[in-house]
Amino acid sequence: MAAALRKVVITCAVTGSIHTPSMSPHLPVTAAEIAEAAIGAAEAGAAIVHLHARKPETGEPDQSPEAFAPFLGVIKQRVDAVLNITTGGAATMTIEERLRPALHFRPEVASLNMGTMNFGLFPMLARFKDFRHSWERPYLEGSRSRIFRNTFEDIEAILTRCADNGTRFEIECYDIGHLYTCAHFVDRGLIKPPFFIQSVFGILGGIGQHPDDVAHMKRTADRLFGDAYRWSVLGAGRMQMQIAMQAVLLGGNVRVGLEDSLWAGRGRLAKSNAEQVTIARKLIEDLGLEVATPAEAREMLQLKGGDAVNF
Repeated sequence: MAAALRKVVITCAVTGSIHTPSMSPHLPVTAAEIAEAAIGAAEAGAAIVHLHARKPETGEPDQSPEAFAPFLGVIKQRVDAVLNITTGGAATMTIEERLRPALHFRPEVASLNMGTMNFGLFPMLARFKDFRHSWERPYLEGSRSRIFRNTFEDIEAILTRCADNGTRFEIECYDIGHLYTCAHFVDRGLIKPPFFIQSVFGILGGIGQHPDDVAHMKRTADRLFGDAYRWSVLGAGRMQMQIAMQAVLLGGNVRVGLEDSLWAGRGRLAKSNAEQVTIARKLIEDLGLEVATPAEAREMLQLKGGDAVNF
């Protein structure tokens, strides 16, 4: 009997808070655009959709539950994907602001950042010169002096306040030290296996994108967590698919989407999130593996199910 093929989970982060609307006409901004992007990504093969909200008039990040409500129900009605609500929001927000949607909607998965860090977006000013909205340039420029706050107290607050909701976490680790912070909370019993480590490569202020960086992150997580975790990666910008391929070859899962990269090839803007998911899916299947369905992702991560959320 042939051995079962390994299942690879694709996460798609459809809009985020890094890129601004002037950078791509394809970046989802309104609730309808975000819903359409998420549905398209799920139909293309994403088992998990990672969600942020934006102000429809300007595209500015918006972490109010009222901004999430118009698209969460629409996506849930159309596709069976796991809906993951950010607690990262944007670096300009307080922890209380960032946590509100996850507390209100009680999703199956919420993102959780594992450390305070510099989060440099300002290098994009060298590439993008013209902005339609007054907030965009100061937002990018302000990252020179802005700190993305995720203290031990903040992380503990998110874990404990979401504990009764049965929400699990996409644990975002931007550097090796973040893995050790995760291990601290695992040792205290606040993070329980199987946990989902999302290693982030290429944000200025975090670990780089060299193949050795990717391998080092995987080796360290393996040593700290053994078989108690599932590993996924995201590569910021143009290295998105190269890092995805390396992760798949190392036994991991992948995240794509316009939050992480605007591109679908050298110098070519992705026209949709689904386009990036399709590229990742082909990469996975060309390696002789299979893309996990939402049901399979739920089983792998021991999620509570889409019927146990508050939307």
